[in-house]
Amino acid sequence: MQTPAPDTAAPSARALLLVNLGTPAAPTPRAVRRYLAQFLHDYRVVQLTRWLWCPLLHFVILPLRSPKVAHKYAEIWMEGGSPLAVHTAALARAVAARLPGWEVQHAMRYGEPALATVLATLRARGVQEVRVLPLYPQYSTTTTASVEDVLARAGAGLQLALRRDYHSDPGWVAAIADSIRAHWQQHGRGERLLLSFHGIPQRLVNQGDPYAAQCEASTAAIAQALGLPRDEVLLTFQSRFGREAWLQPYTQATLEALARSGVRTVDIACPGFAVDCLETLEEIAMQNAEAFRAAGGQALRYIPCLNASPAHADVIAALAQAEEGWQ
Repeated sequence: MQTPAPDTAAPSARALLLVNLGTPAAPTPRAVRRYLAQFLHDYRVVQLTRWLWCPLLHFVILPLRSPKVAHKYAEIWMEGGSPLAVHTAALARAVAARLPGWEVQHAMRYGEPALATVLATLRARGVQEVRVLPLYPQYSTTTTASVEDVLARAGAGLQLALRRDYHSDPGWVAAIADSIRAHWQQHGRGERLLLSFHGIPQRLVNQGDPYAAQCEASTAAIAQALGLPRDEVLLTFQSRFGREAWLQPYTQATLEALARSGVRTVDIACPGFAVDCLETLEEIAMQNAEAFRAAGGQALRYIPCLNASPAHADVIAALAQAEEGWQ
């Protein structure tokens, strides 16, 4: 076998690093268990005392949940991997084409390519300045703050700048609104428009997490861009885990109530997700769609995430080059 030639290209002085949540390497119980173990070990995600949480996680939750979650991933798995991995890599390539002179990479907070490893690679290549953009439009201590933790541990020797959120960026808002309009032009407009965001425990918001307020600000901005009154766009939260109260109203409960009230068609988008993933393709477009129909609805019409669309790549490239918003 011929040995690949070494990469002799001169490194860029500036890099953009897109960071997403992560994904299992395969739709198998073993791979899912490895991924969930890393994800759920993060104190930012589960803030329970370790002596209590770790035995519960390893001897109860992982053995029970891993096969079930693996089955869900298998239902949406793509030829190149999980949708989140495929779309994130494609988005990085599309952004790179818009940023000549920059090195554009992507990394995952959990799973591969690991954020710490990508930072080490950039440092070894002689990259000097790295702008880190977590692909979470809305800031939360459960997501963006966890990326900050890794940067603090693994970012030595790099000049790092972080974009904490872009929940009201005009370009991003316009891209979301345009995707909804395109859906309406192709399929007609449903009786309701619902925007579903990933939930977090209400306790965290009570402690000062700005996530809920930023989801509301995003929803208001998208409604305005669509020319709709704010009260014509429903804001809900999905993906609840555990027994404590999370942000409400819950997406599935809202959809079931709409169906029982006589609403037959609902258009739903997930602006908190940069690219499609398990939570959008399986939870919303499959699981919640089935629950809506079971409650008497006719069609829950899912509007895809921006993914690697030209509009999304334009937005990310513009954010990368902006002088403000980095810290």
